[in-house]
Amino acid sequence: MKKTVRIAILFTFACAALAAFSNFAQAQKIDIAFGVSTTLAPGANSCSGNCEINQSLTGGAYPGVSGDVLFWHNLGVGADVNWRGSQGAGNYFNELGVNYRPVFYNFNAVYAPKLASHVYLELVAGVGAMSTHLYECSSCGITGGSSEVASSTHFDGDFGAGLKLYLTKGFFIRPEARVYLINNDTNFAGSYATRVGGSIGYTFR
Repeated sequence: MKKTVRIAILFTFACAALAAFSNFAQAQKIDIAFGVSTTLAPGANSCSGNCEINQSLTGGAYPGVSGDVLFWHNLGVGADVNWRGSQGAGNYFNELGVNYRPVFYNFNAVYAPKLASHVYLELVAGVGAMSTHLYECSSCGITGGSSEVASSTHFDGDFGAGLKLYLTKGFFIRPEARVYLINNDTNFAGSYATRVGGSIGYTFR
């Protein structure tokens, strides 16, 4: 968890640096947001006999931070990191004697046209990685393991959309959905996951 918090802090500083760079780049808008979401993914494979049963990536609360810069005709770039807030435990990982925590990192192209007064569509697509951190657990089935024992990282591509609804001149809420296409991830059932949730953020103009 400490490692994840450090990553989130570094990401926040990166967003601040991006904001400082905006004057030089003459960016039109800079968004910084914090949110919570959950994941939907294929169910665990079922089989009989001597076979491995993978864990579904579905479920859990994912805090996250994101930032983007729009610099030309509603086009720009952005980045986000989202991590499972608590360590997960399931049939597959129980057999290994570990808990797990996935973390998604992504860098995206962003297109955010205005739909109506105080309403903007946000379309994103890009690349990144999903990193799964494993923790030893004294009583698997109960979340909250101790030290990290291993991790594995897999390339992903992502795309999705959100709807920015401005409450005031700068503050907005953003319901959002993101699909991750995960390369060769043998830790979980299926090769994709969908993250759905919402964020609250601020636009610097």
